[in-house]
Amino acid sequence: MEERLLSARFRYINQQLYTSSSQEAVKLFQDDPEAFQIYHRGFAQQVGRWPENPVDRIIRYLRRRPASLVVADFGCGDCKIANSVRNKVHSFDLVPLSPLVTVCDMAKVPLAAESVDVAVFCLALMGTNLQEILEEANRVLKQGGTLLVAEVASRFEDTRAFMTAMAQLGFKSVSKELKGFNSLDDLLHVKGITTRILELNSQRMTCRRRPSSEEAARVSPGLQGDSKAPVPQAAAEEEDVSGPWEPERAGEGSPGSGPEANGSCAQEEQEPVSSTACGEQEQEEEEEEEEEEGSCCSEEGEDGSNVYFYYTIGERWIDYLQRTEDGGLLRHVRPKMKRKSENGLDGRALSPGKKLCKGSEYSRTLGPCMPSPTTTFGDLRNAKAGQARRRCIPSVAPPPELQDWLRTFQRWSGPEKLLALDELIDRCEPSQIKYMMQVIEPQFQRDFISLLPKELALYVLSFLEPRDLLRAAQTCRYWRVLAEDNLLWREKCREEGIEEPLNLRKRRLLSPGFMYSPWKFAFMRQHKIDMNWRSGELKAPKVLKGHDDHVITCLQFCGNRIVSGSDDNTLKVWSAVTGECVQTLVGHTGGVWSSQMRDSIVISGSTDRTLKVWNADTGECVHTLYGHTSTVRCMHLHGNRVVSGSRDATLRLWDIETGQCLHVLMGHVAAVRCVQYDGHKVVSGAYDYTVKVWDPESESCTHTLQGHTNRVYSLQFDGTHIVSGSLDTSIRVWDVESGNCLHTLMGHQSLTSGMELRDNILVSGNADSTVKIWDIKTGQCLQTLQGPSKHQSAVTCLQFSSKFVVTSSDDGTVKLWDLKTGEFVRNLVALESGGSGGVVWRIRASNTKLVCAVGSRNGTEETKLLVLDFDVDLK
Repeated sequence: MEERLLSARFRYINQQLYTSSSQEAVKLFQDDPEAFQIYHRGFAQQVGRWPENPVDRIIRYLRRRPASLVVADFGCGDCKIANSVRNKVHSFDLVPLSPLVTVCDMAKVPLAAESVDVAVFCLALMGTNLQEILEEANRVLKQGGTLLVAEVASRFEDTRAFMTAMAQLGFKSVSKELKGFNSLDDLLHVKGITTRILELNSQRMTCRRRPSSEEAARVSPGLQGDSKAPVPQAAAEEEDVSGPWEPERAGEGSPGSGPEANGSCAQEEQEPVSSTACGEQEQEEEEEEEEEEGSCCSEEGEDGSNVYFYYTIGERWIDYLQRTEDGGLLRHVRPKMKRKSENGLDGRALSPGKKLCKGSEYSRTLGPCMPSPTTTFGDLRNAKAGQARRRCIPSVAPPPELQDWLRTFQRWSGPEKLLALDELIDRCEPSQIKYMMQVIEPQFQRDFISLLPKELALYVLSFLEPRDLLRAAQTCRYWRVLAEDNLLWREKCREEGIEEPLNLRKRRLLSPGFMYSPWKFAFMRQHKIDMNWRSGELKAPKVLKGHDDHVITCLQFCGNRIVSGSDDNTLKVWSAVTGECVQTLVGHTGGVWSSQMRDSIVISGSTDRTLKVWNADTGECVHTLYGHTSTVRCMHLHGNRVVSGSRDATLRLWDIETGQCLHVLMGHVAAVRCVQYDGHKVVSGAYDYTVKVWDPESESCTHTLQGHTNRVYSLQFDGTHIVSGSLDTSIRVWDVESGNCLHTLMGHQSLTSGMELRDNILVSGNADSTVKIWDIKTGQCLQTLQGPSKHQSAVTCLQFSSKFVVTSSDDGTVKLWDLKTGEFVRNLVALESGGSGGVVWRIRASNTKLVCAVGSRNGTEETKLLVLDFDVDLK
């Protein structure tokens, strides 16, 4: 009994809120604070019976948006939105159920003008002064802000009249009242709850004068809730509002997100307008059905202008709003699309594959559409597919009572027909239901891509993977046109790291009218190259011989030029295309142990304690750089400057154009083994167990990074992070500015001989025969490249790209691995002498070629370079 009394009082309070103004509602709860508690309990019980609380959908909507958006929640209740999202939320209600609530009149909230990005009315459009409340929401919304409205469908006696009044205020709605939208999911329709999302367009329009108070008064009747005041039936023409309009574009408007709604203020559980019994007869029902059927296409607006429906990925149908500079609400006149006259009809220019809608005076729809209410399903079947013949049931004579039965069916009203069909379906066998589905379903299928404007269709396709995009191109001619869009493929290329389109001398025509996309060509070429690396036939490599039986100590590869340095005191310049030795660089009196190359400039360091600068085109020694007192063991080139590290424990910075030594960096107490230089800072690792960071201009050491317990053999430096590998089996990640050790990467069992760093991904090769992939930001080991196909000896060199890791080893093999999964792909090189002395000393790779320096220390394998080509032929 108590529950029934509480329920009755809830309904009474609810009715009071509907039939009073927001100011009176504030006074109601101030005079009787207990009333709000009863009201909120009743509301919670109502929401508990719904399959889904609409407030949860608004929370999901906001969570998908940037956390920087400011939200105003009108009628917030228990502040569920504020407690569930990261955004800053201003929560307003008549009584504070939570400390987050600001108590105020919804028509006078304490916010500055244009201070919020999203305004929410979740079952909160209550009271007779809705016009003031909505104008207040418009006042606080920023330009381009979003108004989210969730409301019970039966909240208004005439929903269309309410939307018309909203249009006169400036809220231009293009969504219709829909029924049976399970497949499109156009509007949330949950047990009496209909939601609408009204989007504020970022365009603005100004006027010379605002509508007079008498004209504005015409708007208010449609916004008076359940009041019996007359409601306007159509939006006023543009000329009906005082003052000629003068559009001023402040920026291009962009559609926002679609209907996501929820609730936090109270309504009674009611049936939606679209399913309630109306006093009108079949004409009213047919009008509503016509609105449903037309929701897939563009229609004639109430004011004679065109209404376009847009559908976006992951969203629902979108409405547009318009505001003036001074905060007033205006109608938004949508820019009309270009038209062309054909056979006397002012029809919209259609894309290939789009058909004019039958029955429309101006044929303005974008594709095959639903019939009007006066058109039977049989008419649609007969007109479908160019008058294709209907499928008949063979060898069956019509029952004599069939025509009488059909005439009886035609005489029934709409609800009676639905009841008869429901009973008929219950009496059908599954095979008969299957037959009905085969007949009906094709008539309701929609090519939604062809129905959309080209820009939105391309936006939808941009979410497809390239493989799916190629499949979509086989659907029909219009889809193929879209799938060849050059900008679409440019984005796919950029995602794959492809920076340049592939421009052919003779571009192939797909068909008369358009050509293949150069960006698509570039993507397809790169895909074929990747497949060649992964599974293509391994062609016989080019073999480059020239260093006799000496060890190749250093290797450089850029463009089509290869430079190899050896302990035979020489460097050789090779053509990667022909395999010929172009130049032999002679001049060092000791073995060459380090080198760098840029374009045609080669720098080499030797055991003779000098560096030499060479012209690779002519073979001329441009400069000999003297200064070190021991072997030049490492160097790094940046621009026109090179930093060299020596076993004399010093580093020197040189200008390669003048041959001048600019700076000498002293501080290490043992041989410098590795060095990195980014143009500003020098980072060096040495056999004294330390890593040092230098300012070369002042010749000062800014940080000495201590932590390793053995010699430092390898370094990587990206300008922010330093990564050092040591004989103590650890890898350390340092911050270059503070000198702090961020992570110690443990897992290897021996000397880390080589590393490569790109972005936050580090790949390390170790003498324990394993390769590991790390995330230096988290310190996590992402993959260990091992298993039955792992290297059987120390890893000597490695390189990696966005997809693959290439590693070489003392076991005489070069292996290819998948970077993301860590899986072994295949052997690219396997020397016959592997395991008995054959070694791959160095590797260098480009996008299409792999260069391997191989040989042995016991004479089992001849010293040579192998060049493998994975390029594709473009015919």
